[in-house]
Amino acid sequence: MQTESEGHTSDGPPIAIVGAGVMGVGIATLALVRGLAVVLVDIDNTRLDNARARIATELRMAQLMGRLADDTTVGALTTTTAVADLAAVAVAIEAATEDLAVKAKIFGELSAVVRPGTPLVSNTSSIPIDELAEYAQRPEDVVGTHFMNPPYLIGTVEVIRGARTGERTMAALERALGVLGQQPVVVGDTPGFVTSRVLHPMINGAARIVQQGTASAEDVDALMENCLGHRTGPLHTADLIGIDNLVDSLQVLYERTGDESCRPCELLLEKVRLGHHGRKAGRGFYEYTN
Repeated sequence: MQTESEGHTSDGPPIAIVGAGVMGVGIATLALVRGLAVVLVDIDNTRLDNARARIATELRMAQLMGRLADDTTVGALTTTTAVADLAAVAVAIEAATEDLAVKAKIFGELSAVVRPGTPLVSNTSSIPIDELAEYAQRPEDVVGTHFMNPPYLIGTVEVIRGARTGERTMAALERALGVLGQQPVVVGDTPGFVTSRVLHPMINGAARIVQQGTASAEDVDALMENCLGHRTGPLHTADLIGIDNLVDSLQVLYERTGDESCRPCELLLEKVRLGHHGRKAGRGFYEYTN
């Protein structure tokens, strides 16, 4: 287990984040900006070293965007490959890939390690929370969040209450989100919830328009931003989400709803095959220099 103190931290127990991908890094950055200690878990130290570098970049971005004042000290970041190191955490947030088998394994391991009553949170974008609760020793501890990227710039979070989520879990999660400076909006448990069920088919449709040659990605985004008020445009948003993550989410939605608008279009699938996953890969619908 590797610790790197970024500054003074709160005296309370740390927040655990399992998964050092785009959202794991983003949630970790949010917690560190708020002065909280974070334990970040992933499968190998190479991924964790890369995550440390990306978190440092995100912290600098948070400072540039006015979310981190020059005189603010941030939390201490600890990285580990062992879920067993999470026994004393206040909240455990799973931010792994959108794959039921992967998430199920994590929830089984987490619920065997953390103390009863510790919220076990999935940052899934599409898998119903009650499905994940099946794999935890205490289903009442399982709840969902869906942070938007980057979390330190977006102050509202979708919260999903599963059929077996307990009152104590909801209260503990609300307290944790308050410390993180997030405003929760609680929704029901269904595939894709609200944000993904609306946004992801829209992005799929935008990509299909580009695939058909009706308009360029730039023109689609310009129309959606300037005519309809979409803040970043759907295809810029796809690059920010990660096109591989988007395709995984669309596939989950399609399998669980049968909605053809959720079947990933060929252009998205081709970008995944080519490794053009968006901002994190340096290329998606747009090219990025850093």
